[in-house]
Amino acid sequence: MVIDNKRQIYVDHSAGRPVDSRVIDLMLPYFKKSYGNPSSLHRFGQEAKQALDNSRENIAKLINAEKSETIIFTSGATESNNLAIKGMAIRNRKKGNKILTSAVEHMSVVNSCKSLMRQGFQTTFSPVDSRGLLDIAKLEENIDEQTKLVSIVYANGEVGTIQPINKISQIVHKKGAYLHVDATAVCGQIPVDVQKDEIDMMTISSNDMYGPKGVGALYLKESLRIDPLIHGGGQERGLRSGTENVSSIVGFGSAAEFTRLGMKSESKRLVKIRDNLIGGLIDPIPYAFLNGHPIKRLPDNVSVRFNFIEGESILLSLAMSGVFASSGSACTAKTLQPSHALLAMGLKHEEAHGSLMITLGRQTTQSDADYIKEIIPNIIERLRDMSPLTPKELKK
Repeated sequence: MVIDNKRQIYVDHSAGRPVDSRVIDLMLPYFKKSYGNPSSLHRFGQEAKQALDNSRENIAKLINAEKSETIIFTSGATESNNLAIKGMAIRNRKKGNKILTSAVEHMSVVNSCKSLMRQGFQTTFSPVDSRGLLDIAKLEENIDEQTKLVSIVYANGEVGTIQPINKISQIVHKKGAYLHVDATAVCGQIPVDVQKDEIDMMTISSNDMYGPKGVGALYLKESLRIDPLIHGGGQERGLRSGTENVSSIVGFGSAAEFTRLGMKSESKRLVKIRDNLIGGLIDPIPYAFLNGHPIKRLPDNVSVRFNFIEGESILLSLAMSGVFASSGSACTAKTLQPSHALLAMGLKHEEAHGSLMITLGRQTTQSDADYIKEIIPNIIERLRDMSPLTPKELKK
């Protein structure tokens, strides 16, 4: 094995993606020239308003929304999840006080539900199987007449498993509830159609499609009403008051358009690299396993685990070799606790702690994957030699 000390390979794209250079170019005029407030009636304001309208249209096209007006701009996926869950639950409190979600949701969904529980709502966390797929029968069983909101992640960004949203939607609506879908990890990677899947609300993130950080959107079906979280001048259909972040929204809209046009070919390219890398990490290393579903999986996601060692040690060793990855969701990295998603899939604490999450991106090449496949077996062997948990037969 030859370590290339000059090589820098970034494979933590689910945590943060670089902004597309074309997107940056389109954003720049809105810092210096077209700097008006979109609520102003003069020319500068109307230029900004038109930019917002164009961005809404681009995002609506990406998800096949019925109208561009169904797109509500927010500060990001976390705010969108909060607005959807709290806004819908509070609006319909008199009709039912139960919320159903899955055991593998993003923490912004989990903590939104916990916040509502302190206000008297009940939340059920529906189980998943060992590959992260929702137990559909249990889901249907858990929805009763008091359940008015179901919030399900389209795909868990940590393990990559894609849920059968169309089937879930049919069950939810048959039971008389509303469906919110967190599509943060999905939009721009696989085709999403809110009309075909009859999704009532959907969370979308800018940075997850190579747009700027700090901006996102909530798709809200035109006929639905929810309560706002932020009150003020009534921007964004009265659901998100405050002057819109025009430059970032322009970047978001252009990123959505570039992603829509290039998604098919890019996803196909990433799937090939992904599967090659998974095989190169699992096959030659004993006690190495794939997290998540092997087929119903995000194109960019390589989530694996290695018994007897900890993911943080793997990350440090990789970083010394010029590879920058993650051991789980960036939003829970500071806790140093095992992933709640992996635990929900039935893993033991010590198994979950040995996870490595690699998420690929536009700049990732097969050569990068080959380098990772070359260095990881030696890293795993060295760390296992030092671990007191490693069986004697695996040590040198």
